[in-house]
Amino acid sequence: MGALGWLTRRRSATARSVLAGEAAAEAARKSALEAPAEPSAAVRPAEEPEFPVVGDARAAAFFDLDNTVMQGAAIFHLGRGLYKRHFFQKRELARFAWQQTWFRLAGVEDPAHMEDARNSALSIVKGHRVSELMSIGEEIYDEYMAERIWPGTRALAQAHLDAGQKVWLVTAAPVETATIIARRLGLTGALGTVAESVGGVYTGRLVGEPLHGPAKAEAVRALAAAERLDLSRCAAYSDSSNDIPMLSIVGHPYAINPDARLRRHAREQGWRLRDYRTGRKAARIGIPAAAGVGALAGGAAAAVAVHRRRR
Repeated sequence: MGALGWLTRRRSATARSVLAGEAAAEAARKSALEAPAEPSAAVRPAEEPEFPVVGDARAAAFFDLDNTVMQGAAIFHLGRGLYKRHFFQKRELARFAWQQTWFRLAGVEDPAHMEDARNSALSIVKGHRVSELMSIGEEIYDEYMAERIWPGTRALAQAHLDAGQKVWLVTAAPVETATIIARRLGLTGALGTVAESVGGVYTGRLVGEPLHGPAKAEAVRALAAAERLDLSRCAAYSDSSNDIPMLSIVGHPYAINPDARLRRHAREQGWRLRDYRTGRKAARIGIPAAAGVGALAGGAAAAVAVHRRRR
């Protein structure tokens, strides 16, 4: 993207985007200081990247989560775990299942689905303690998320860690969930959507807006300023064209498992591409081709049945 295009996007960032980004950066730095990262597994990329530069203290890496680091969307896996613990009813579960199936079949984020999922999640957690959700989130990670991490992307993150750089997740998922995933992967921390809490209890409101699109770029800018990073020496990784604002502000953007629009944009801009999906169909629409196929088939059948009954 040219400078003029990015400036136009920068001006279009709303006050709520800036607020969401700043809140995410503050929460990320606080959680990184409070909880040291767990030891990371010894994973190495099959092909060593030209970047990162070892010992560059002013460089860091920013990774989108959904379909970049992990197959599927974290918020939907979270919803599945909360349903199992009786946080909501079957009607909400059917909606989560349909949205997750759409996400995995289409390989792109649907803004309406994401907003619906956000509103559902806020209503579900309202009145619950933050500490309770953090504890449950640890269990949900083990149950539904751990086996869905892309080894290739995980190896790229490890290359940055091995070079002595900090590595942050940047996601629209709740910051608590994102922080758990980052810690389990041995990363530095996470920028995520911040839900308002008073006295350690969720109010059912957000601080700003979901960390999505321009808000992600604002969060990265805020964190870079606080950490004294040089964005021209930083890297960012994403699968989604929604993250073009974030990818455009770093010196080393990567398109990982990209959707069609991001793939085109990356080729036009000369950005590096990596695709860890296997098989022609997976490469085209983003379906996990190995262990996830069985679960996807069952989930799709259930979701379609629910959809037909509603019609």
